[in-house]
Amino acid sequence: MFEIIKLLFDICLFRKGPQHLPYSPWLLRITIVIYAIVNFLMINISVGWLYALFIVAIGILIVVGFSWTMLYFGHRPGRFYQTTCALLGTDALISFFAVPGVASMAIGGMTLLAFSVMIGLMIWHWAITGHIIRNALDQTLMFGLSLAFLYLLVSYQVMVLLFPEVTGVE
Repeated sequence: MFEIIKLLFDICLFRKGPQHLPYSPWLLRITIVIYAIVNFLMINISVGWLYALFIVAIGILIVVGFSWTMLYFGHRPGRFYQTTCALLGTDALISFFAVPGVASMAIGGMTLLAFSVMIGLMIWHWAITGHIIRNALDQTLMFGLSLAFLYLLVSYQVMVLLFPEVTGVE
């Protein structure tokens, strides 16, 4: 398992791509569980546990659905397990690092440091997602970043539509 975490860190540092992860349905199940736990802990800071479970479940469906759709239309369905594991695993790592910032903002309000850290993590998450998409579809980095931006924008809009009171939009 340590090797998988190391590979995910290497993907986050742009040293490796999703193709370096093993093709494994078992690994996909494990990354879904880890993604769910980390995101549940982060979301549960500001909302109840049942609501957090719904949000995490929708998040998993969005990631899996996006990955499948992107690879299907990109004529690369054989890369589904590796790409989805990379998207879920790197998101879990970024979310893990975001937990202190989210907790700090929930407890002490919006400080400049917490806000800056969160913005930095969001930009890093976008770049990592673009890097994964680029490698998964054998496209340019600009294409990967563009598709990652659209994906993150649409996923945020879906969450706002489904959970407006959590996202602060009412």
